[in-house]
Amino acid sequence: MAEEKMNQEVTEEVETETVEAPEKTEVEILQEEIDQLKDKLLRHTAEFDNFKKRTAKEKEELYNMAVADTMEKLLPVKDNMERALMAEGEDSQLKEGIKMIDKQLEDVFAGIGVTAIEAVGNEFNPELHNAVMHIELEDAGENEIVEELMKGYKYKEKVIRPSMVKVAN
Repeated sequence: MAEEKMNQEVTEEVETETVEAPEKTEVEILQEEIDQLKDKLLRHTAEFDNFKKRTAKEKEELYNMAVADTMEKLLPVKDNMERALMAEGEDSQLKEGIKMIDKQLEDVFAGIGVTAIEAVGNEFNPELHNAVMHIELEDAGENEIVEELMKGYKYKEKVIRPSMVKVAN
């Protein structure tokens, strides 16, 4: 009997110790829902900001590609203008007109951000120059560009067309 009484006391203690968790109040439930919605809103806001940045970058890349492609197609016109200016002839009015058109074309290039690649006197750089001739010269340095056969151009940091050059060995 003493054992039964002891077992009964132990079970009563266990029963009193298992306190049921109080149910969440309506305020606590609503607060959890608000916290979840705030987290969701922050995530969507971050996703949208990333989307805006990504599309702005893609737009800029597309613009840069379009400018480079357009300039590549205009460069032969620029080359022909320069050849016309170097041609021998007596018609000074015609040459003056060609100079004005060439200057206008240079201004358009500069306004867009297209610049000529410096060549003569510089060291040969295969990323900027295309060596089409090599020449032995005593007074020129190793890999020094001594003559530019065709101008090269770049848009920002992208080479549109490398300069065709003659390099001293």
